[in-house]
Amino acid sequence: MARQPMQFSDVQKAEVETLAAVLSSEQIADYFGIGRRTFYDMMARDEEIAARYKRGKAKAIGAIAQGLITKARSGDTACMIFYLKTQGGWRETAVVEHATVPDDSTVAQRPVRQILLERLNALALRQQGVPDLIEGVVGTSGS
Repeated sequence: MARQPMQFSDVQKAEVETLAAVLSSEQIADYFGIGRRTFYDMMARDEEIAARYKRGKAKAIGAIAQGLITKARSGDTACMIFYLKTQGGWRETAVVEHATVPDDSTVAQRPVRQILLERLNALALRQQGVPDLIEGVVGTSGS
């Protein structure tokens, strides 16, 4: 006789969403005392488990991204650079604008920080009017 596939209770399904915010799928499988393959099979069979896992991951990523954007907009240069590289298509090559002086002996340069702030502000302006998509996310106010 074939073995019955394992199923999670409603409480365990809710736990998947909570755990997904901080654990990998392998760690979640360990938490429930099952193999990683079994957990993947359960997600393939039960759309609710898969959706809760994805939602938990998305909430955590959203909370971290919100914090990153907040720090970047407040002037944290490392956060600005990281955000622009990962989300803004920014590369290591610095944008340098040259202005020649009458005697052609010096070159003026805009500070990289100023360029970063301008790009972040441009991104923020594009997103104005868009509701905060991660309201109620773990780690943000109001949760």
